[in-house]
Amino acid sequence: MIMRNTLTFTDQLYRYVVDHSTSLDEIATELVEETRAALPDQAMMQIGPEQAVLLTMLTRLVGARRAVEVGTFTGFSALAIARGLPPEGRLACFDLSTEYTDVARRYWERAGVADRIELRIGPAAERLRELPERPELDLAFIDADKPGYPTYWRELVPRLRPGGLVVVDNVLWSGRVADPEPGDETARLMAQFNDLVAADERVDVVVLPVGDGLTLARRR
Repeated sequence: MIMRNTLTFTDQLYRYVVDHSTSLDEIATELVEETRAALPDQAMMQIGPEQAVLLTMLTRLVGARRAVEVGTFTGFSALAIARGLPPEGRLACFDLSTEYTDVARRYWERAGVADRIELRIGPAAERLRELPERPELDLAFIDADKPGYPTYWRELVPRLRPGGLVVVDNVLWSGRVADPEPGDETARLMAQFNDLVAADERVDVVVLPVGDGLTLARRR
């Protein structure tokens, strides 16, 4: 029998968590607000503020100098990762959209981290193969199309150095991965992906109930 602490994550408690975490600065706040105002139907693709703080912290904790992001959208998560890199650090961002990433570029410039970020437009499943085939990455963040997750995982894990970290978003899919309903294809895909990660002996894994579920996988 698994013993667990029970926590009901209400809107009030979520607000408390955000209020007691490091606050977003003016630039990050304006990026979040512009995304919500200009793209109300897509704004859910943006990570939460507590996730951004965590990404910056994780980037610093692993001492990342080489990082990769799959799925950039308007650049909030990339901004968080880039801010955790040293000045000579580099983040390669893979995305399909110049419409969304044009917003990202403006805020990266304002934050003074644009020189740390290389944006690669095109199908990530193909463009990830442009990366050197050696274990040199310190950090990778996956937050893109869900059917592509297994491919991104297979491309990134061999390129991760020992002690490096893969962070994956949306792994709980609103809690539906534990028992996907018939017809809920995305929940089924995410459940299969989670099984793939849990069975991968190259990594140590923890799934955190942060945002819509966040997997941290450390390369052994």
